[in-house]
Amino acid sequence: MQNNSEKYPRIVFVGAHVESVLPMQHLLSRSEHVVGLFTLDGPSLSQMSGGADLTQIVRPAPIPVMRGRNANDPKAVDWIESLCPDILLVVGWTKLIKPQLLSVPRVAALGFHASLLPKYRGRAPVNWAILNGETETGNTLMVLEPGADEGDIVCQRRIPITYDDDCRTVYEKVSQTECEMLDEVLPLIRQGHLPRTQQDSTAATVMPKRRPEDGLITWTWTSRRLYDWVRALTHPYPGAFTFFGGKKIMIWKATIAGSITNEAPGTITLDSDGWPLVVTGSGYLRLLQVESGCNGPISGLEAARSFLSSASFFQSTPTLREMA
Repeated sequence: MQNNSEKYPRIVFVGAHVESVLPMQHLLSRSEHVVGLFTLDGPSLSQMSGGADLTQIVRPAPIPVMRGRNANDPKAVDWIESLCPDILLVVGWTKLIKPQLLSVPRVAALGFHASLLPKYRGRAPVNWAILNGETETGNTLMVLEPGADEGDIVCQRRIPITYDDDCRTVYEKVSQTECEMLDEVLPLIRQGHLPRTQQDSTAATVMPKRRPEDGLITWTWTSRRLYDWVRALTHPYPGAFTFFGGKKIMIWKATIAGSITNEAPGTITLDSDGWPLVVTGSGYLRLLQVESGCNGPISGLEAARSFLSSASFFQSTPTLREMA
């Protein structure tokens, strides 16, 4: 029941991903009653693709913060329980929330999943949507249950994936819809109403976890598949990669450039402006941004001038053990 002597609902925020930055900022800007933040500790955050340090955002508030590896740890559960939350809001968190913690909030544990559930349950939904050539994805606010992404739907938003989008820009759209949905749902909670619609599990698809080594490029693929591959895995994720002269080369940005060629896939040539083109299974891919070694990303034009040469080849290798 709402305590009229204080702001309602009391929200404990759990998150550590770039996706969670804008929603946290939005809650604070709207003076919502965020009473605590649980986020990853430094070592865990450094190992997370797309990790974000939310402590810098809440410091001026100030809001109590606990950092750790797992929100399900007994000390974390006890700390969150001590804050007497009405809502546990989970945004950009990769571990399942277990029943002991799910039972802590008075109203509900709520979480966002960046897909139109029940489609694309599981890991890396934005990356998988782009990899699969989708032109639309979405975002779902749901009631968290012990099973992965199986809870009742509170509300949803559709999100277009344009030709020029990549994983970063789609996640920016995702974060914006999270702010919109919070503005829609929190007033309803204050009125004592939480919308809930059961998912149709027969229509569910479940996506597996992606690993950095999964970014290996196969140049026999079509140009469109390779274009989607690069933009789905670019920053802030580990990236798409290939090999050149035994060295690992990251491909951070590329575009499709022509569809007629008789050359072998992986062959490098230069266009009339000096940009590197790579032969694919259906044409060419122009490399716009690459990285070799620890020197940081450079333009494809600079790479062509420094180490990529016409008539040379990229190699695809089946395992990371073959890297020099």
